[in-house]
Amino acid sequence: MSEAQQRAWAEVSPRMLIPVERDAASTSIREGSTIDPAAVWGRTAPLVVEIGSGQGHAIVHGASARPDANFLAIEVFRAGLARTMLDADRAGLTNLRLVEGNAPEVLEYLLPSASVDELWVFFPDPWHKKKHTKRRLVTTEFAALAASVLRPDGVLRLATDWQDYADQMRSVMDAAPGVVRAFEGEWAERYEGRVLTAFERKGVRAGREIRDLTYRRTP
Repeated sequence: MSEAQQRAWAEVSPRMLIPVERDAASTSIREGSTIDPAAVWGRTAPLVVEIGSGQGHAIVHGASARPDANFLAIEVFRAGLARTMLDADRAGLTNLRLVEGNAPEVLEYLLPSASVDELWVFFPDPWHKKKHTKRRLVTTEFAALAASVLRPDGVLRLATDWQDYADQMRSVMDAAPGVVRAFEGEWAERYEGRVLTAFERKGVRAGREIRDLTYRRTP
């Protein structure tokens, strides 16, 4: 981490980073360590969660634009979390919290059932080599976890610049119980609340189509 990131980690993490109980791995979440969102944020408000928040550009932008909502960034890379905290602190945000942890375990163990209003998965690692595609995040198991944490009528937003991953996402989510498409046609419209990040610019420069998908939790 840079000196500024190290300083942010030391000074800002006590009030922004959610402390969690670990299992065997350093980024694992111990079963039974569920949080109370109202206690964590000090208020009851819509909860928006981003999986794989990276450097935090999307979620810092979202939290700045929607001060009436609570935001949670999930990331395994500490440098990315530190950068997110640095930018959030500079912006004076009080509605953003972060957790260092594996996303599926955060969904399964940390977040209460039916507690999330929006779940974001923007440009997850495509693992584009054929031998690595089994490592992709969006699977049947993930779809079940996502549905379990979304409130009735809660929204799952996905985006990728890899066509075969977009096809996989759509196939998985179309077949998932508990969620339905919230778009017409082949692909959803670009989510207007998603700030243009370096990942998206890189995909566009490479000539790849950006694919959005939106699903809604059934009542």
